[in-house]
Amino acid sequence: MKFQPVKAINAPSEHTKLTIFVGFALAMIGFGFSQNTPGEIWRGLGAIMTSPDTLISDYIGIGGIGATFVNAGGLALIVLLVLHRLRLPIDGVAISCLFTVTGVGLFGKNLFNVWLIPLGVLIYAHRQNKSIKEVVYGALFGTALAPVTTEIIFSTVASPWIKIPLGITVSLLIGFILIPVSTNLLKVHQGFNLYNMGFTAGVVGIIFVSVLNSYGIIPIPQMIWTTGNNRLFTMFLLSLLLAMLGMGCYWERQPWLKLKQICQYSGQLRTDFVVLEGFGATLINMAVTGLMAIAYILSVGGDLNGPTIGGILTVTGFAAFGKHPRNVLPIWGGIYLATLSKTVAANDPVMVLAALLGTTLAPIAGKYGWFWGITAGFIHSSAVQSVAVLHGGLNLYNNGFAAGIVAAVLIPVIEMTKEYKSQGSPGGDT
Repeated sequence: MKFQPVKAINAPSEHTKLTIFVGFALAMIGFGFSQNTPGEIWRGLGAIMTSPDTLISDYIGIGGIGATFVNAGGLALIVLLVLHRLRLPIDGVAISCLFTVTGVGLFGKNLFNVWLIPLGVLIYAHRQNKSIKEVVYGALFGTALAPVTTEIIFSTVASPWIKIPLGITVSLLIGFILIPVSTNLLKVHQGFNLYNMGFTAGVVGIIFVSVLNSYGIIPIPQMIWTTGNNRLFTMFLLSLLLAMLGMGCYWERQPWLKLKQICQYSGQLRTDFVVLEGFGATLINMAVTGLMAIAYILSVGGDLNGPTIGGILTVTGFAAFGKHPRNVLPIWGGIYLATLSKTVAANDPVMVLAALLGTTLAPIAGKYGWFWGITAGFIHSSAVQSVAVLHGGLNLYNNGFAAGIVAAVLIPVIEMTKEYKSQGSPGGDT
């Protein structure tokens, strides 16, 4: 099915796009300062940067609301500064990276632990004569393993003369190998897992955690999960997403037609909606998909806190790079159906996060239809409960790791049991 492009009224410049997302980062920081005093935020940031970050570490329960949102907004500004200095376009991958780093900045990444792994990636690029632009997104997404730095430096009982150099060395080594490993692992799931770096971080994490365990360094997954702030966070998220929706509608002549066109793509890597359908249409898709994520969490009685808001922001960001209402709904359906036959409820923390971040498998629904999307979600709900122990909770993209395994097994089964006839969706298999 081919579409006649509907041109935007005023395609925004790269400067305008950057300004919009700087506004998003400042909104996060401003919200933080509206909740706590500067002194409380400063002390909260100190607690966040020195506490273990293994899954699940809700920074709101560690440093308070103010420090948590200032930390996330600060990380967003760092990402935007990197994009600006490298003169990279604000396209789908840039937006998905920005929102993922920001979102996970609410429950695992902080202003201390995100530096060493990207530095390791840069060392790899230098050794391989690659430009920074070629590896920058791998470096930023690769902070999925940022808790390794904190775990070794702050949580081990060894002398500082041992654990600090060890933490630095291990973090740099992880960064050094991430890019070549992720390139090869992409072939395993054929682009049906949007969080490819999560899959990579899980595999790499298993190896490093195994080595650390053999020397008596045993990371322990934890559960810090706050409740009671649904009203406050709902209002904040609605203000962000409705503003995004308004801007998208301003730049598109026929906004809902553009959203319909986006929903025809499978979402399989790489499907960049900014390039394919325009910035305004992408903002509309991001807002609608993000609002649907909030609706799902509230409808099942889930909590809005650091991890779930991080999940919502990640879903919203990847609505610029593969996700849309049509391909995420079957994943949610499969995960919800799974909870009806298990001892876990739909609003349990692990299932809420599985629903949000399990949408990394959305391309399966986008290409093969609702049945296989529901099947993928159903299987993912079980897989995600079992794999965190393998990497000790040090991979913040645990759902991406589980989804990589699910896709690697499920895609060949689908191809074997169902002859697939391409429907010619534009760009879906790029």
